[in-house]
This record gives sequence, structure tokens and C-alpha cells, in this order.
Amino acid sequence: MAVVVALGAFLMTLFGGWVAQRVTDRRHLVLGLAGGLMLGVVGLDLLPEALEAAGDEVFGVPEALLLFVGGFLLAHVMERLLAVRSAAHGVGPHDRVPQVGLTAAAAMVGHSLMDGIALGAAFQVGGGMGATVALAVITHDFADGFNTYTITSLYGNARRKAVAMLVADAVAPLVGAASTLLFTLPEELLGAYLGFFGGALLYLAAAEILPEAHHEHPARSTLLCTVGGVAFIWLVVGLSGG
Repeated sequence: MAVVVALGAFLMTLFGGWVAQRVTDRRHLVLGLAGGLMLGVVGLDLLPEALEAAGDEVFGVPEALLLFVGGFLLAHVMERLLAVRSAAHGVGPHDRVPQVGLTAAAAMVGHSLMDGIALGAAFQVGGGMGATVALAVITHDFADGFNTYTITSLYGNARRKAVAMLVADAVAPLVGAASTLLFTLPEELLGAYLGFFGGALLYLAAAEILPEAHHEHPARSTLLCTVGGVAFIWLVVGLSGG
């Protein structure tokens, strides 16, 4: 059953990427919405789940929060290292580094794989739990597809690479759901992963996507798209029962 439901996530991810492609003439609005979706996913979905699943403290700080900060810092360090390397090869400081976009998109694919695993595990618990998780996964995979295509393209990668990463992101939940027929992921490990991934995602949203969205078009409509993206994820979380 989980694999069948994951097919809905596959289609929703492709739809999100298709929407991102169709509105390229409103790039600042696309980036504003992507930033809002990512902020909403991190603050309203990933981080609360991480804190609940990985509840142990390390020297007075929840493990999930430490990994959250670690993910943020790792994303920052990786981008700076790639930027320094590119500068040594004559790339300007304001030019985008394609590897950063591919790395970020690969992280999104990994997250979608974990979505599929979570979906399969929920159906192992029971049909009610599976239905709740399915609603959350299928709905927010629209944001995943949208963000995967947008991030890959933002850093100067060719359209074919952005489409390839989008397809990989769409297939990942199917693979993840199918894998739960073979094993079950410990809850604490899942929580640690969500915290770490959330930190990296927040860095991309706050330090890259949102500044880029307002760089050439500091319009009120861009800000409204960002707020709308957060509100959409809030609605998804609310409908899925948190």
C-alpha cells in the first residue's frame, strides 16, 4: 500500500517541478515562493519532528538542534570552499557555482528518499498513521519538486540537469517506500537526519534564495510569495495533524 501511495508523491513532485519551469518569466516570484516553502518546511515540519524523534540532550542542548546548527554550518562551509575554488579558476564572486546547486538538489533527493521510508514505516504501524503521513508527504512533495528544480537552475546548471534532478527527486519516495519491506529505520536516527537536513535547507533559503529573489526585484509581490509559501506549509502541517 505504501508504494502505491508513494506514486502520488512521485506525480506531485513532477508537478511542482513543472510549475517551477513554467514561471521562469517571473523568476523573482519563483524564488520568493521557493524560499517561503523551504522556510516553512524547516520551521514547521522538519524541526518539530526532529525534536520529537531525537529527544536526547548533548551537554544541555537537544541532539536535533545541535545537528540543525551543524547542517547550517556545513552548508555554509561547503559553499565557501566551492566559491574559493571557483575564484581560483577565474569565476567572479557574484557568479553561481553549479556544484552547490547539484549538491543541494542531491540533498533534496535524499530527503525525498527518507519521506518514502517514513511513509512505509507509518503503514507498518497502521492504516490511520499511514494515511496521515501520506497526506503530509504527497502535499509537501509539491514543494520538494518546486525547490529541487529551482535550486538546480539557480546555480547555473543546464535545464537537462535540473530535469534529471527533478526526476530523481520524484523517484526517491517510491524507492524509499519499497525499501521498508526490507528494514525499519530507528526513530532516533530519523530525527537526527531531519535536524541536520533542516539546518542545511535553512541556510540555502536564508542566505541564497531569498536574497537572490529580492536582488533585482525587491517587490512587495515577492515578499507576499514568501509569506504564501510559509502559509502553505502551515496548512499542510495542520491538515496532516502535525
